[in-house]
Amino acid sequence: MATLHGVDPERARRLLAAERERIEQAIAGLNEDDAEPSEPGDMGSEDLYQSEFDAGLAEDLAVQLAALERAEVRLAAGVYGLSVQSGEPIPDKRLEAMPTAELTVEEQRLRER
Repeated sequence: MATLHGVDPERARRLLAAERERIEQAIAGLNEDDAEPSEPGDMGSEDLYQSEFDAGLAEDLAVQLAALERAEVRLAAGVYGLSVQSGEPIPDKRLEAMPTAELTVEEQRLRER
């Protein structure tokens, strides 16, 4: 199979498809939980905590979905597997663990400092 910057495009597509399915299932699970209507005045502290937790999770999933979409664009453009910052190859092990990775591990560490 042809590779793109050391990344097998078919493998990348499968990784990204699996990541999309994981994210979409998590979003669907949140939406199912939200299906039970409750009056704001009826919320106990546990319900309020869960509501805030779910809102934070929904926001995180939206960020993950946006990262996935950027990865799909990079794959289509032929630059998937390369750092968006330096153009350096992102190791396959990192892409296996995090298919939406945009930076090398070292670049990510520097950014988080």
